[in-house]
Amino acid sequence: MGKRLRGAKSICCCASPRFTSSSSSLSSFSWHEEDVWTEIAKYLDGKSLVMLASTSKWFLNVVMDESVWKFACLRDLQVPDCSETAFKWVKLYASAFGGGHSYAFRQKEKHIDWMRIGAFCFDSPDAFLMENLTCPSKLPKEDTMQNMLNSYGSCVLHNIKTGIWIADLQLVRCPVCDLNTCDGTMQVLDARHLELFLTEGYQKGNWEYKLVGSHDIRKHVDSASGGIFDIKYLKASSTAELFNLKSWVGKPNDWQPKAMVTYHAVAINTNLQENEGLHIKYHVMTSGDTGEIVSIRISQQLL
Repeated sequence: MGKRLRGAKSICCCASPRFTSSSSSLSSFSWHEEDVWTEIAKYLDGKSLVMLASTSKWFLNVVMDESVWKFACLRDLQVPDCSETAFKWVKLYASAFGGGHSYAFRQKEKHIDWMRIGAFCFDSPDAFLMENLTCPSKLPKEDTMQNMLNSYGSCVLHNIKTGIWIADLQLVRCPVCDLNTCDGTMQVLDARHLELFLTEGYQKGNWEYKLVGSHDIRKHVDSASGGIFDIKYLKASSTAELFNLKSWVGKPNDWQPKAMVTYHAVAINTNLQENEGLHIKYHVMTSGDTGEIVSIRISQQLL
């Protein structure tokens, strides 16, 4: 997902003819070429776009073109154009890069810190969730989600809202759980649909997270890890990068959380010191309008 840099070129001096008052090219040139400025605006960041729009009404009209903010949003999220949206791209950009996260809307008292991981896409309505970051040879098949978690430490979710999703890593305080042995903090892989913060049901607090499964590992674990995958791309070559843990997780004595995102998946890993195991919970939020899953949380804390 790195950007290709153009090779540097040396600047050479040149002799240009001077314009005169009778020059026809000068009289025909206009600084107010909307198509030119629209293209220029596409390569400015959000702050620069707002500053340019504030200079005049003419620039405001140019900068507020939907194509400008769509280009900027997809560019800065580093995702392809994978879905139609119900909101204007300028609002989606502000929602994605305004410094907000899900715990800022609710449960502020439980929140400690967070970091933005990145964005990925759900092309299919099916998600694969896992806690060991080992690519499965086959998908789990059990009658309930809880049985899948108990047997495999992974599960499948259906009816995911397709499109662009944003992933954050959250550090929160208890009591998020009811374990007496909790040491006071837990990490959460928090993923949400790009449109979530703009929907009326979410803003009014009508949509809540629901616990859909939990799982205990009652022995020492070297790390707390988790992943969310578009099941359609679970075996794709781009997703395989997430299972190559040596390429992105920290060394054994590195206790800082690490994360990686590809076009269709996201994963986190935090190395742990001596422990007695992990308590893992899976929460989802569904849209009150369509019943689609619009947010997923995988929370992990020491036993």
